[in-house]
Amino acid sequence: MAASLPTASVIAADLAGMRSQTFGLARRAGLDPHLHALTVRGIWQHVPAAWWPAPLRAVMPLHLDADYRDHPIISIGGSGGAVGAALRRQGARVIQVQNPRLSPARFDLVIANRHDRISGPNVVLTRTALHGVTPALLDQARREWAPFFARLPRPLVAVLVGGGNGRFRLGRAEGASLATQLAAMMRRDRVGIALTPSRRTDPEVCGELQRALAVPDAWVWDQTGANPYLGLLACADAIVVTVDSVSMISEAVATSAPVMVASLPGRSRRIGHFLQDLMQAGRIRPFAGRLETWSVAPLDDTVMAAEAVRHHLGLASVEQQ
Repeated sequence: MAASLPTASVIAADLAGMRSQTFGLARRAGLDPHLHALTVRGIWQHVPAAWWPAPLRAVMPLHLDADYRDHPIISIGGSGGAVGAALRRQGARVIQVQNPRLSPARFDLVIANRHDRISGPNVVLTRTALHGVTPALLDQARREWAPFFARLPRPLVAVLVGGGNGRFRLGRAEGASLATQLAAMMRRDRVGIALTPSRRTDPEVCGELQRALAVPDAWVWDQTGANPYLGLLACADAIVVTVDSVSMISEAVATSAPVMVASLPGRSRRIGHFLQDLMQAGRIRPFAGRLETWSVAPLDDTVMAAEAVRHHLGLASVEQQ
């Protein structure tokens, strides 16, 4: 079926978060995404992409098809934006994801988060990061994983753990603190816990979590075998996610489960604005070491962004197909 879909060339670093956003947007807009991995050359790795005098020379060759002007290009981030703007000057149609750190007028369409604080007639702002977690995927994951998680008590709390970055710290001490909170919640509120670390989670943090939750009412993925991430999202009665990851929080709030955000030492103005939007929407609450439940509905602005892409490309809306 994918072969019959219009092609979209994705200009992005070959990173999970970049692929998740661009591929999620493309597929939900009815496009067939093909990654052209972005690798920055030498000295240009240390220069802001907005300052590159010749962006197409600052990266390794992209090997685009000769007819790349005939189908849309989706770029992401600062480096992707610089390359995307250069390709648009050569006649390509370019949809930029995230704040490009360049004038939005240099793109056909820009899809950014509200916390990026940019505007323009061709700018679409979303509350959540783009992703591919659809109701259909969640239904499929629920059928696959529900039997596996049936041995854990209900309510089942899914825990999504990220990692330290330039804004937040998640080392052994922070991991131990989170583990203590989770173990206390399990005892006090009689919940089951299913936890998955991410690729960014420090092994010492994983060790603290595994030791604290080595009980029959909890399960911690050891990062071998099938990835349970979608299964956790689909089967959870509530979700706890660490504050460092906008992507994981965005995917969590696309479910029907209430979402609690675990704080970490550090600060980010942009993520603060992001969290404020979701709290005002009643979709998240801070995690205080206890189970909280409240009435929620899935929040997923990728649907709106995908419709904006289809409208821009002159394609029928999903509802009209």
